[in-house]
Amino acid sequence: MSNDDQYGGAGGYGEVGGTGQTRTRLPDAPADPYGPTRRTPRTSRSLITVVGVVVLLIAAIAFANSGPDTPSDPASDKPPAASSTAATDPVTGKSAGIPKGFAHDEQGAQSAAANFAVALGSDGMFKKPTRHALVDGIYAPDVASRLKGPQDEAYSADFLAKLGLDANGNAPQGSTFVTRTVPIGTRVESYTPTTAKIAVWYTGLIGMSGPKSTDPVRTLWKTWTFELSWIGEGWRVIDDTQQDGPAPVPGDVPVSTSDDMSKAIKEFGGFTYAR
Repeated sequence: MSNDDQYGGAGGYGEVGGTGQTRTRLPDAPADPYGPTRRTPRTSRSLITVVGVVVLLIAAIAFANSGPDTPSDPASDKPPAASSTAATDPVTGKSAGIPKGFAHDEQGAQSAAANFAVALGSDGMFKKPTRHALVDGIYAPDVASRLKGPQDEAYSADFLAKLGLDANGNAPQGSTFVTRTVPIGTRVESYTPTTAKIAVWYTGLIGMSGPKSTDPVRTLWKTWTFELSWIGEGWRVIDDTQQDGPAPVPGDVPVSTSDDMSKAIKEFGGFTYAR
């Protein structure tokens, strides 16, 4: 997986190919509709080093504070088996808004990881009561107990203010805070009946949509890897990490206005089940 800059060269174009090969010219990177500052995501730290404080916080910090592009490891060329990409049947239960009842097999572990990414990428993480409920419902009990205190400190009033939110995680009147995770696919890194390591490739939205916003809604492309353990009657997260990409070449779709973006977020509800 790579986030290397594909723009450059003479005339602002990058060339792919060498002597005797077809060269493909890529268009210039699109201009920022709200200002010159480009905000780029940073790679998250592991749960071991910071007791897992960073979950979606890393994506939010990347949005609030500029940082350099960080290349990630190249993806494996081995194609997934057909069974690994097959969708699973939706579960029927929920707890604290999180789907539950995932099967005790590889498919169930993939479904759990995809849905955990959606939940942890929601705006509920920016409000203390719902954040605690999400953490308690997703992480192993001992991990959750270690996470909540440091997370509360990380999601401070000063940090929320950088995102345009008040101390309770609410957007200003007339503005819409957007944060969503949309899984593209999952990959099994390892699996046993008691543990699993699942990578979730996703695109995300984060930003503030409103007439006075200086930080427009942007897209993220990341891979979120969850280490799961079967505890009691379900899968729980014991560790998780994120890295940038894989990211496609930006398309040529015109940027929507702030009003159109706010309207879309309100009219198009997020999925309640990811896989």
